[in-house]
Amino acid sequence: MIPSLYSGATGLNAQQLNLNTISHNLANVSTTGFKKSKVEFQDLIYQTEREMGAEAGAGNITPVGLETGTGSRVISTTKVFSQGQLTQTGEKLDLAIDGDGFFEIERPDGTLAYTRDGSFKLSPNGEVVTKDGYRVLSGFQPIPPEATGISIAPNGEVTVVTPNGTQNFQIQLTKFNNPAGLKSIGGNLYVETPASGTPNAGTPGQNAIGRVMQGYLENSNVNVAEEMVNMILAQRAYEINSKAIQTSDRMLEIINQLKRA
Repeated sequence: MIPSLYSGATGLNAQQLNLNTISHNLANVSTTGFKKSKVEFQDLIYQTEREMGAEAGAGNITPVGLETGTGSRVISTTKVFSQGQLTQTGEKLDLAIDGDGFFEIERPDGTLAYTRDGSFKLSPNGEVVTKDGYRVLSGFQPIPPEATGISIAPNGEVTVVTPNGTQNFQIQLTKFNNPAGLKSIGGNLYVETPASGTPNAGTPGQNAIGRVMQGYLENSNVNVAEEMVNMILAQRAYEINSKAIQTSDRMLEIINQLKRA
């Protein structure tokens, strides 16, 4: 069997996954705090018919070898945590992170998750929650129902104004040594993995953890023009691999015709 058939098939599979990833990026171009993914490829194992540096007789060695590649595969889909554009909303509980940090979220089962989506709300009991109703930790305290104003400074200092005075507390952000190692679980949430490292909480504005911007939201970091170009490249690569399979099939057909002749 002609190896190019299998090599072309691996190329088709790889480019299909590439296109799936690009489509996912474009589908989330308007998702708050979304981070795009990029596909990374790797060549497969080689079939070696002659080793480089092999003995060629009379004390000579071969300067080059003879290797045949067997195709490619997708080795990873890496999250790109570049900063998205900040858009002003004016909402008191819309918080954007200008930097590398995350907000800490408590899931319904009690486990922790992390997000860049700072479009928060108040629950009936005054707790700060996500749009799905998950409680926001990060040092947030319940907001009294009689509160008349909430002010959050870039360094995370929160001032809640009530008729009886003011309430102050400090929120923190969480940072990971390798955010690309976080696992995406949907709902704009990530969870810790051994690859991400342990979460490190810190005061906003210190140790490059990022500032908190009240009244702003972080847009998706997807660049539509860039993704459209990537889509065209993926389509062309898919077509080329398909052409390689067609050509290999044609060669087999010619061989069969020679045999019948």
